[in-house]
Amino acid sequence: SGLIPKNSLRKVEPEAVAQSFAVNALGPLMMLKHFAPLLQRAASSHRDALAPGAAAVFYSARVGSITDNASGGWYSYRGSKAALNQFVRCASVELKRHGVCCLALHPGTVDTDLTRAFSRARAKYSVQDVEEAAQNHL
Repeated sequence: SGLIPKNSLRKVEPEAVAQSFAVNALGPLMMLKHFAPLLQRAASSHRDALAPGAAAVFYSARVGSITDNASGGWYSYRGSKAALNQFVRCASVELKRHGVCCLALHPGTVDTDLTRAFSRARAKYSVQDVEEAAQNHL
């Protein structure tokens, strides 16, 4: 079953939850931990007081929003994206003091293996390919 979200408590598997958290939350957190000194160093040489000197940007997902969750389900995926959002928020508070901006972006619905598994849900949204989604954030 891998990273395909489960919509029922009966189908939640601890291994799949752990994998989803490892990929979507812990991995980005560890990357930020190790890149933070480089970002702080870059920001320290920045002279524009109105703009951050460096930025750490993460792709999250709207389904990680606690307040926007009206449909439930997707336990491991939603939980891992909510964890990522909280990690980014915590880091933004800490690193702001050093001139580093941290933010999480929702790219919209992107054509991936994950979204292809939910063709009915995809029909409600405009689906963009990966390259288009990335280009839209540049």
